[in-house]
Parts: sequence; C-alpha cells; structure tokens
Amino acid sequence: MKIRPCIDLHGGKVKQIVGSTLDDERPDAVVENFVAERPPSYYARLFRRDNMTGGHIIMLGPGNDEAAMEALNAWPGAFQLGGGITAENAGKWLKRGAAAVIVTSYVFQDGRIREDRLRKLEKAVGRNRLVLDLSCKYKDSHYFIVTDRWQKFTKVTINGDNLKYLSNFCFEFLVHAAHVEGRCKGIDEELVRLLAEASPITTTYAGGASSIEDAYRVKDLGQGRIDLTIGSALDIFGGTGVTYEEIVTFNRAMKGSR
Repeated sequence: MKIRPCIDLHGGKVKQIVGSTLDDERPDAVVENFVAERPPSYYARLFRRDNMTGGHIIMLGPGNDEAAMEALNAWPGAFQLGGGITAENAGKWLKRGAAAVIVTSYVFQDGRIREDRLRKLEKAVGRNRLVLDLSCKYKDSHYFIVTDRWQKFTKVTINGDNLKYLSNFCFEFLVHAAHVEGRCKGIDEELVRLLAEASPITTTYAGGASSIEDAYRVKDLGQGRIDLTIGSALDIFGGTGVTYEEIVTFNRAMKGSR
C-alpha cells in the first residue's frame, strides 16, 4: 500500500476542487479549495525527486492539454493521465509521455458499459496501459459510477461482478468517492472496505482524506491492497491536514516493511 501523488488540472492550472461542485452548465458553481501559483512541472519535479511513483494527472474539462504536457515532460513515463481520453486520442498521450491512460466517460453511454469501446481501447493501448476510473457517488444504498466530471449517474454499481468483468480490460482501477472528494472530512470507509473485498486488481482510492491517520485507516480497512491519493488536505496544495513530508515518510515506511 502507498500514497500516490496527484496533479489535478482545471482551466490550465493546478487546482484542488470539491468534486461534487463540477458542473459544465454552471461553471461559477465550482468550489476551489486551492489554485496553485506554481506550474504543473513544479509538482512533477517534486514527486520525481522523492520517487513518488504511480501518480496521476487528471484534466478536469477543456484547456488543460498544455499544462498536462508540461507535467509529463518533467517526469516522462511516470504519470497516468485522464480526462477526455478516448480510443482515438489515447495513443497520442502515451507517445507524449503518459505511463498509462485513465478512462471513464468514454466507456459508458446511456448509463451502461460499452464493451465495444472497452475492446477498442484495449486494442489501441493494451490492457497493461489502461486504467479505468470508476469514480462514484453513493445513492440508494449503492455506489453508482458517475461520468462527465462526476455530473451524471450511470446505472452501473461498484460490486464484485462488475469489478471482475471490467478488470478483464485494464490493469488498475482509480476510484474517486466523488460525494466526499475535496471536503477533507474523512474517507468513505465502507467504500474502501468494498474495494478491498471485491477488486481483483490494483486499486487506488481518492476522496476525503484529511490526515495521515486516514492513510493508516485505508491500510487497515483495505487490507494493504488499496492505495490512496490525498489532495485538498495536503500542504503543498494549500491544505492543513497533511504535510508532504508525512506522505513521503509514510511511503518509505511502507516500502521498508515489505
């Protein structure tokens, strides 16, 4: 288990956003926890210095290609990249230095899984370079996968059968708990438990982490199988709950305990 770094891009800048407030039709409604003065390359070089591997870059909406390229160029082959990825443009981002592509909305349409698109993606980039983002929101006692920057509910839930099926096409899952994303009020413990029990492949959880204690909680609840991303609570992103030094120390300790 490790803490993975993240670089979230919105409007060409590194930001931390309350995920549930993203709304294409109401851009003024977006709640920004942090807007960086430093460029994306600064954070990529920082993560490179400390060997913070397995990180991801997420492009939240249009206007982020240049910023994403800057981060990729600072540490080629290190970051997974997501946001508007399709079978048609995935190969371009791999050539630009992404270690893998992260896909959500493209593989869902009318609220269902599009197997034809999954197979097209698998053919385009290979299973070992495809990550499926199964970000979700809790509703009616289930975790439903959400798409289009977490605005639209699908009819697909996070459960053992669906995770097993989807794992045939990718090598990792990334799961944002969109209902708690950016709120720094604690992780969704039930979702972490569910992922640990049901996911057959490497999985990273993101959403709500507010302290380094949450990392140890994910380690315990996730049975050491679930990685974690910390965003808005992190001091380098304007947070007050977790210091960057704490997550570097945590990862070194986890590596040393193997």
